Amino acid sequence: MNGVEEDVLGELRTTFRSGRTRSVAWRKAQLQAILKLLDENEEEIFEALKQDLGKHPVESYRDEVGVVRKSATNALRCVEKWMAPQKSVISSAALTLDPAIGAISAGNTIVLKPSELAPKCSSVLANTIPRYLDPEAIKVVEGGQDVSEQLLQLKWDKIFFTGSPRVGRLIMSAAAKHLTPVTLELGGKCPTILDTLSSSYDLQVAVKRIAGGKWGPCNGQACIGIDYVLVETQFAPVLIELLEKIIKTFYGENLKTLGNLARIVNKHHFDRVHNLLKDPKVAASVVYGGSVDEENMVIEPTILLNPPLDADIMTEEIFGPLLPIITLNNIEESIQFINSRPKPLAIYAFTKNDSLKEKILQETSSGSLTFNDAMIQFICDTLPFGGVGQSGYGRYHGKFSFDTFSHEKAVLHRSLLIELESRYPPWNNFKLEFVRLAYDYDYLGLILLLLGLRGIFRTNRRQ
Repeated sequence: MNGVEEDVLGELRTTFRSGRTRSVAWRKAQLQAILKLLDENEEEIFEALKQDLGKHPVESYRDEVGVVRKSATNALRCVEKWMAPQKSVISSAALTLDPAIGAISAGNTIVLKPSELAPKCSSVLANTIPRYLDPEAIKVVEGGQDVSEQLLQLKWDKIFFTGSPRVGRLIMSAAAKHLTPVTLELGGKCPTILDTLSSSYDLQVAVKRIAGGKWGPCNGQACIGIDYVLVETQFAPVLIELLEKIIKTFYGENLKTLGNLARIVNKHHFDRVHNLLKDPKVAASVVYGGSVDEENMVIEPTILLNPPLDADIMTEEIFGPLLPIITLNNIEESIQFINSRPKPLAIYAFTKNDSLKEKILQETSSGSLTFNDAMIQFICDTLPFGGVGQSGYGRYHGKFSFDTFSHEKAVLHRSLLIELESRYPPWNNFKLEFVRLAYDYDYLGLILLLLGLRGIFRTNRRQ
């Protein structure tokens, strides 16, 4: 074990035990520091994301800077309320009890995120965070797999990880050693169901949102981005035609001059996505795009029609600009198709059919379900964000983030004034009757029992 990692955790424990991080004032100060960091370093972050991914500032603000700013502003406005003890409802049978739920910090938490997805931006944040946030309570440790493994050998109070299911399993294994609670945001293959829409306007809007949900978020490199589309066979040609037009409008049609489109994050992921297209049967299913610029790590938006379901492109998360379209005889078959695969982080369904909406809601399982849009749920602070099954464990965003990094401690205050002897031995029939009535919330029965009238009352009722 490298002593540096142990020193980091030791410093964090000392700070946490001092109690400094528990006050409302300290937490508000950190949130204000985050907002200041974003204000004073926005252009540097934009430039780093441009160098990392070729992102336009609008996309960088929409998906990165603006999301953090909105979340921090919301938390700054609400954190005092979130931290306040919540009174718990209790029956009138226990009027001498005063219960509450107190939100207590979960403790020393490690947040693990792959930095190779945006190395320059990660470097900018690693250098700026210590200048703005409390350096004794918030540490940034940069390193590769070896550093992560060493950190995970330590006893943390909470582990939060964003990445692949493969690494998520390793995180869970490491956490099991110390029984450390974890939150895993893992992604997966997010399907889109496109029902037949009779209105030309509705169809245009739906396909535009599908294109935006596929290629808009970092050219498909987003955990909640659309992975594939399910559609009825007769409707596929119309969908492909509209997607082609929208791609040309949004991004252009020349590989060398594509605009408003991020490039693949690094050579490893470029090769991984490119290899998906090298399968001859997959290549034969390409109906639009498919060109690559290896030097600049660009793959153009690509549409595939019915690639083999057992090919890697349909069994692994694509995390890139390839969009398979899978045709069905009836759109309701989409439910069985989705259920035959690992549970996704998100399902998107475009339909005006209330019956179909209800079937999708009741018969599928996913981290989130969005009707008639894509990815918009991500910016809703009042909705929990997280996966289920292979797509993740736990939830966050808004108040849910506060809850994720808190322990809800049960707190009970009791008066010494009133004592009920029926809770103690020696046992007798009177005490058994008392407990039965108390657990049944039979207040009249309790009063009659204590007054010695319970037997008389029963006799009168029988007569």
